[in-house]
Amino acid sequence: MAQILAIDFGKKRTGIAVTDDLQIIASGLTTVNTPEIFTFLENYLKKEHVELFLIGEPKQMNNTPSESEVLIIPFIEKLKKKFKHIPIKRVDERFTSKMAFQTMIDSGLKKKQRQNKALLDEISATIILQSYLYNKK
Repeated sequence: MAQILAIDFGKKRTGIAVTDDLQIIASGLTTVNTPEIFTFLENYLKKEHVELFLIGEPKQMNNTPSESEVLIIPFIEKLKKKFKHIPIKRVDERFTSKMAFQTMIDSGLKKKQRQNKALLDEISATIILQSYLYNKK
């Protein structure tokens, strides 16, 4: 087996999480400045075997796409062209930012640490990946 890589795409920062090779455990990997995402992915894929990209799908409460979807679609199109051999799945990411923030509180991070938006994005990507693994069973 190979890893699954989850992407919580954002205008400024993009959170990244991966599974282990057995696809059992979801772990936060990093947060990348969005303009550098393709350089990061190219370097990562030279070292690791990834068989699937999971991309968060932001939706409104009424199930319509959120306004940030217009930024994600061009990213996905470029991802498909650049890494043709890796399929892409979308995962509903409603509430992941709230869940990530609550995770930061529950883990005992101090207020100053909870203001780290890069960590929030990485945790959000991990939650997206964990929900996919849970629902895959």
